[in-house]
Amino acid sequence: MIIVGLGNPGTEYEKTRHNTGRIVLEMFRKKNDLPEWQENKKLKGLVSQKGKINLLLPETFMNKSGEAVAKIIKNKKTVKDLVVIHDDLDLPLGRFKISFNRGAGGHRGVLSIIKALKTEAFTRIRIGIAPKKKPSGKKAVIDFILGEFKPAELAALKKITQKIVIAFPQRKKESSFVPSVQIR
Repeated sequence: MIIVGLGNPGTEYEKTRHNTGRIVLEMFRKKNDLPEWQENKKLKGLVSQKGKINLLLPETFMNKSGEAVAKIIKNKKTVKDLVVIHDDLDLPLGRFKISFNRGAGGHRGVLSIIKALKTEAFTRIRIGIAPKKKPSGKKAVIDFILGEFKPAELAALKKITQKIVIAFPQRKKESSFVPSVQIR
């Protein structure tokens, strides 16, 4: 299984809502006692691997996430092992949806991956970040998603991550989740 957490690299983005994919994948890594992140310049990302679980945090900006993902997903056989975690402003904070073979839904990081892989046939875990009153207008939306999580919002994110870990497929015998590629 190849799990990718979308976000932007750099300390200035670490705690922003747009980095939800990276934040959740880091929580997942720690909860499952996976190795520390290692830089992989070839993949343009940070990787952690243990057994058949491969984690990737692209070190490209969100809109170029496909560059990193395309380096590990070489064919249709490996794309079925891909799970992409990202923020979703259309879902309320504290909710998530798992979908397969769906469009980008306006998310530019996902769109970058779809364009790079030339397919939508991968799993997405969409994490809600929307407040009760959703921001309107381009500037308000950008300011909101690039704003840092408040402590209460981070607590909600931690709680939902526990549910996501439980929702992950525990398919040890099924070939559909045996990765065809190891991240090195």
